[in-house]
Amino acid sequence: MSQAQHITVLGATGSVGLSTLDVIARHPDRYNVFALTGFTRLAELLALCVRHTPRFAVVPTAEAARQLEDGLFTAGVDTRVLVGEGGLCEVSAHPQVDTVLAAIVGAAGLRPTLAAVEAGKKVLLANKEALVMSGALFMQAVRRSGTVLLPLDSEHNAIFQCLPGNYANGLDSVGVRRVLLTASGGPFRETPLPELEHVSPEQACAHPNWSMGRKISVDSASMMNKGLELIEACWLFDTSPSRIEVVIHPQSVIHSMVDYVDGSVLAQLGNPDMRTPIAHALAWPERIDSGVAPLNLFSVGRLDFQAPDEERFPCLRLARQAAEAGDSAPAVLNAANEVAVAAFLDRRIRFPEIASMIDEVLNLESVIAVSELETVFEVDARARALAEQWLGRHGR
Repeated sequence: MSQAQHITVLGATGSVGLSTLDVIARHPDRYNVFALTGFTRLAELLALCVRHTPRFAVVPTAEAARQLEDGLFTAGVDTRVLVGEGGLCEVSAHPQVDTVLAAIVGAAGLRPTLAAVEAGKKVLLANKEALVMSGALFMQAVRRSGTVLLPLDSEHNAIFQCLPGNYANGLDSVGVRRVLLTASGGPFRETPLPELEHVSPEQACAHPNWSMGRKISVDSASMMNKGLELIEACWLFDTSPSRIEVVIHPQSVIHSMVDYVDGSVLAQLGNPDMRTPIAHALAWPERIDSGVAPLNLFSVGRLDFQAPDEERFPCLRLARQAAEAGDSAPAVLNAANEVAVAAFLDRRIRFPEIASMIDEVLNLESVIAVSELETVFEVDARARALAEQWLGRHGR
């Protein structure tokens, strides 16, 4: 490569952001950290700035900015600190940026990710909520700008790797029958159903295979994460929910599969380490070392599969219903889930009540057409208000 690519990492202190910086650090001739953003982990963000010396750092508030600036001054690091959503959008669309890693969790990642798309950046998408909330608008912006959009979730990246290069002409045109979206089943895959009433946030966050943030870990435990990924896959690969089948695969070695009409099923395998899809997307269409150990099939020994139980995982059923309803329904689902997960982590509701809250909000909020971004945020606000009302009646 003639010169290093300038990378903005949205959500640098999270697990995906840290894995991305690990891969980048292995290839200093190829990649340069242009901007890092963080939310509450200021000490971690400061340490990352000291190590990677980005031109910009973004934090949520003026007070956080003052704290970070003091730390940077003491460390002798010349990084400019920006604040809030405006700062996030600035470092996403900056003329000197080549690639944006979108890893901010939740609805907060939508505007800066769209800013990167509209500026025509190469976007590595780990923020599934951006597509869940505004799928049609988001993909219209991708087509309009000509941006290169590469999926970073291990499942969607696996599907991308198993599809031919011309899949954008339609899955029928390349002979695809089904997309098989794998899921680990999380920590409660075999927990007796009555015991789910009493599981703790710590148990929900103890994922058997992956190291993730607390919100995503709870989503994995409820399988809402897989439901959101189902919706995201519909937009990324221009297909319907009926052609996506969720398969529980406890070992998390097969990251997803594509089933073709001739009977072939192509799978992407690897150790459960996010550095693999990150390295793939960063270097695409080339390949680079990720630091991930080679897969040892002899130590894996066996690969198991089972159908998800919707009684155990009602959030998956709710997500599929929202995907089938389309329009504003996925945005409602996402908003209610964010409120519910936060309440569970704060011990205000029990684990099964996550699905109860989401179900009620979906039933109360009418599905409407979404033709502009402001409508998405209005729907999001209404759904959160309904979720808070539910919490007021049923929460502890």
